[in-house]
Amino acid sequence: MYPPYPPGTELADKLTTSPRLIKTHLPVQLVPKSFWEQGCRVVYVARNAKDNAVSYFHFDRMNMSQPEPGDWSSYLQRFMDGKLVFGSWYDHVTVWWEKQAHSKLHYMFYEDLIEDTGLEIDRLCSFLGLSPSAEEKERIRAGVQFDSMKSNTMTNYSTDSAMDFKVSPFMRKGKVGDWKNHFTVAQNEHFDEDYKKKMKNPTLQFRTEV
Repeated sequence: MYPPYPPGTELADKLTTSPRLIKTHLPVQLVPKSFWEQGCRVVYVARNAKDNAVSYFHFDRMNMSQPEPGDWSSYLQRFMDGKLVFGSWYDHVTVWWEKQAHSKLHYMFYEDLIEDTGLEIDRLCSFLGLSPSAEEKERIRAGVQFDSMKSNTMTNYSTDSAMDFKVSPFMRKGKVGDWKNHFTVAQNEHFDEDYKKKMKNPTLQFRTEV
């Protein structure tokens, strides 16, 4: 997954058991070869670029371990240029998408999780070879709803001293389409033009609205 931590990744956490679960933001080229050779299963969660940029901006504002993000306009340009900590969003999501020939990779979209959490739980369970009861699936579905995680100290990072909640909560909104509250018309047009140049794989499609 490309940072910041989308709430959908908590769904994967709740369906697997520690210590078998490893969470990472690494681009696919930095994952050790042994990871693939040993048959590890990968659940990758991706979020559309516009909402991701907004979420990442607010995350960097409240994360005291990161440099000050500066103003939104300059931050958005750095996001487009791939000059943030984890590099290019475009490369990150595309290379992982193209890794799907590896049968152990399950690619999920944040927007799908928001639209129909139950369906995505079923798909994830199928991939993981799990058969939870209807009651267990409902408990998971309720537990991974944004408001539920926002009030849960196990997921909202409220005990993390590196997070300044006076600036912004870690679990801020979780909405699909919040980018509309940040992008100006000019920024949106520029972003769309740049997006078309960088997203070369026509099979990888993101939704910016649900």
